[in-house]
Amino acid sequence: MPESLTGLKRTNYCGELRAADCGREVTVCGWVQRQRDLGQLIFIDLRDRTGIVQLAFGDKTDREVFQKAFAARAEFVLAARGTVRERSAKNAELPTGDIEIEVEELRVLAKSETPPFAIEEKTDVKEDLRLKYRYLDLRRPEMQRKIIGRHRIVKAARDYFDENGFLEIETPNLIKSTPEGARDYLVPSRMFPGSFFALPQSPQLYKQLLMLSGYDRYMQVARCFRDEDLRADRQPEFTQIDFEMSFVSQDDVMAIAEGFIKDVYQKVLDLEIQTPLRRMTWHEAMNRFGSDKPDLRFGMELTDVSEALKNTEFRVFAGALSAGGSVRGINLKGQADALSRKEIDKLGEWVKSYGAKGLAWTRLASGGETSSYEKFLAPEEAAAVRKALGAEAGDVLFLVASGENKVVFDSLGALRKELAGRFGLIDDSKPCLLWVTDFPLFEYSKEENRFVAMHHPFTMPREEDLGKLESDPGSVLAIAYDMVLNGNELGGGSVRINRPDIQERMFQALGFTPEQAQERFGFLIDAFRYGAPPHAGMAFGLDRLVMLMLGCDSIRDVIAFPKVASSAELMSSAPTGVDPKQLEELGISLLKKD
Repeated sequence: MPESLTGLKRTNYCGELRAADCGREVTVCGWVQRQRDLGQLIFIDLRDRTGIVQLAFGDKTDREVFQKAFAARAEFVLAARGTVRERSAKNAELPTGDIEIEVEELRVLAKSETPPFAIEEKTDVKEDLRLKYRYLDLRRPEMQRKIIGRHRIVKAARDYFDENGFLEIETPNLIKSTPEGARDYLVPSRMFPGSFFALPQSPQLYKQLLMLSGYDRYMQVARCFRDEDLRADRQPEFTQIDFEMSFVSQDDVMAIAEGFIKDVYQKVLDLEIQTPLRRMTWHEAMNRFGSDKPDLRFGMELTDVSEALKNTEFRVFAGALSAGGSVRGINLKGQADALSRKEIDKLGEWVKSYGAKGLAWTRLASGGETSSYEKFLAPEEAAAVRKALGAEAGDVLFLVASGENKVVFDSLGALRKELAGRFGLIDDSKPCLLWVTDFPLFEYSKEENRFVAMHHPFTMPREEDLGKLESDPGSVLAIAYDMVLNGNELGGGSVRINRPDIQERMFQALGFTPEQAQERFGFLIDAFRYGAPPHAGMAFGLDRLVMLMLGCDSIRDVIAFPKVASSAELMSSAPTGVDPKQLEELGISLLKKD
């Protein structure tokens, strides 16, 4: 039968004991990593979140204690009291490898069945199995370091913002649904039949209202929810380090954000980040890297070859240019012999997922030059493309043509990152951080057949673009800024609209009638009439920040209980159906969907 801990108090964590503790009586608690039975001697490696310590049982050990040690198995929960002594066979791979505990009292607090996978530092167990038994996976030292690292990053954030005059204020998790952007998670209300709360996609409106309320520096470690379509490394619930400031400009917010990044890297990784960070406009980032979150750890920049092909008769390129698009390319230097024709064909299929109709290429291999498009060009056109791309023997040139520049950017931007990863071109020696600024205020949605806000509808347009809100919304730039780390968006923000007239014009540009704007956002519009200070802010994605700082491959590795790509939680099998009585109380009936 499991024993009680009554009368026995833990004095130390397993991983903190050292040679200086020899001679001390200590009590440790934890899980059995492994038991080694050598006949007259038994050793148990006991593990907790700080590490492992060896428990020793020998001829001087009480017989009952020795029998308990003999019966102990992996993942049994033990409490052990004894004296720290020097090990005869030291283990240089363990921080506690110079000592062991000569056990005098042992209690079996809980027994364990054989776990479905070994609780080890590294594992090749499939992720689905790890997530099904997440409480076991979280015992692994590798996972515990990540979760503890997350704690340290959150603590550093709270300390930094507190030291800079920010107040942590909680905003509601049950709010009004304001569908604009990603889908809301809706929450039915028993007290208001037929009405629904929504879970917040961000604290955006409430933090702006806090600025109106006079709390000029706000921050929050905020839980957010988005009912998005399936994406491999997105979570339906996630955490932001959110902050807002009054009486400031874009530069003030960026300085605070840079200070935080510098501080958290120093405290958590003892790494110095040089500030101020580089700045790049959205248009420069798209033209050079095909992405608004450019990875500058390698070259292979995009080159616009449209001018060289302006008179081409090749239908693929001519059609793209006549439709107002472009032909652009990248040069994979020196890899022509390493990239086979079959692999190039696979890349051509791969870029179709980004909207491209295919991939044009020229391979300047040592065994001969081959090209999918040069035979359709005039010699001077082919030569001009090669010159523009800086082609040399051994290079592979890739071109994408489309009547939509977005397709060209998306395709080549993704291909650039894929090739850099495949051929080891990325310099991982230090974090590469920069700001991307001057985003378009709007982007056109084919799905909705209207302009939508690129960030959100509360972003201030540049003052010089205000006159174009109605006449040419596609050309209006926003006072918005994203921080990018190693090709990943780390956080984003903007200067907010604080004038009712501009906010109303913004809603009109998005296609809202005055009645619709009032229905969805009336409380904010009304609040602006009572003295709204200039304000701005941003939010860091905490999950992504932790993932990148700790060098993880997936945000699921830094979230204690994550969801999978389908938004399901494998451990608890959520979501599930509910009792019909619950639906009846809420006044909800379900429609059958194919």
